[in-house]
Amino acid sequence: MEKNEILSLIESLVDDSQVAVLATVDPDGKPSMRWMTPAIIGGRPASLFAITSPNFRKVTHIEKNADVEWMIQTRDLNRVVNIKGRANVVDNPSLKAEVLESIGKRLEVFWRVNRKTDFLVLETVITEATFFRPLERKKEIVSIR
Repeated sequence: MEKNEILSLIESLVDDSQVAVLATVDPDGKPSMRWMTPAIIGGRPASLFAITSPNFRKVTHIEKNADVEWMIQTRDLNRVVNIKGRANVVDNPSLKAEVLESIGKRLEVFWRVNRKTDFLVLETVITEATFFRPLERKKEIVSIR
């Protein structure tokens, strides 16, 4: 599978599932996972975006260790992709507006948990993607550098 093919697949999985699991590493070196609402923004196909509160622990995790991993799957689990990358915590009004425009309608849970209106963007620059087809017992790793 070529780089453009896997990036296109990631975009279709994000559009289909609308949720993903993000794994970070806490300051003690322990993994921490949570459900997120990711987005692919036009013109930046090799990055995955999400929003978070500045007060959430994942911000501290990423500031200490930017290596993250995402898992996205179809509802019937016939296609799964794990994405490795380096995350950045971004406080840019233009990027915030783009991400909110893309996923704002799906952020009900975020706004219930984060009662303040401030938020940050998590940008994951994708370095590697592993595509699984569990029912076919197929696995393919693609470097995105």
